[in-house]
Amino acid sequence: MKADLFHIPVLFLFLSLVVFLSTGIAAQDEPQFSSVEERRLYSNIQDELESIKEQKNNLVMKEKELKTLEASVDKKIAEVDSKLAELRALKKKIDNLLADKSAAEKKKIQDLSKIYDKMDPEKAAFAISGMEEQLATDLLANMKVKAAAKILDNLNKQKATSLSSKFSQIQIE
Repeated sequence: MKADLFHIPVLFLFLSLVVFLSTGIAAQDEPQFSSVEERRLYSNIQDELESIKEQKNNLVMKEKELKTLEASVDKKIAEVDSKLAELRALKKKIDNLLADKSAAEKKKIQDLSKIYDKMDPEKAAFAISGMEEQLATDLLANMKVKAAAKILDNLNKQKATSLSSKFSQIQIE
């Protein structure tokens, strides 16, 4: 029985401590206010704090989205730059090929002009009369003046006039 008497004050002390701590914790969660105005101000401050936390979270999310979009845009810009470099390289290659083709055509026209230069003027005139005007003009332009004159003399009047007119025009390449 003496042991039971000893346990009762300890039990009472323990229960008092639990009640004291629980009221202290509750008091820390929500402070005690002396007026309704203080409670209203506290409530407004808490609402504003909550609003600020939400805005901060939204800003963090928006910042992450912007970083993702920025990375995506940077990737697309890199792709476009790469394609642009490829296209420039292809353009340069095409320009070189066109220049080579033009030089080869010019060389062939010069060689063909030498052949027509040595041909009989009547046969050369007959062959030139059936050619495309630009080719015929280019051939005559690359021939010796005397040989070109003999060939024009053997062409019909209309063809000779047309070729002479075209020959006199300035060609821009």
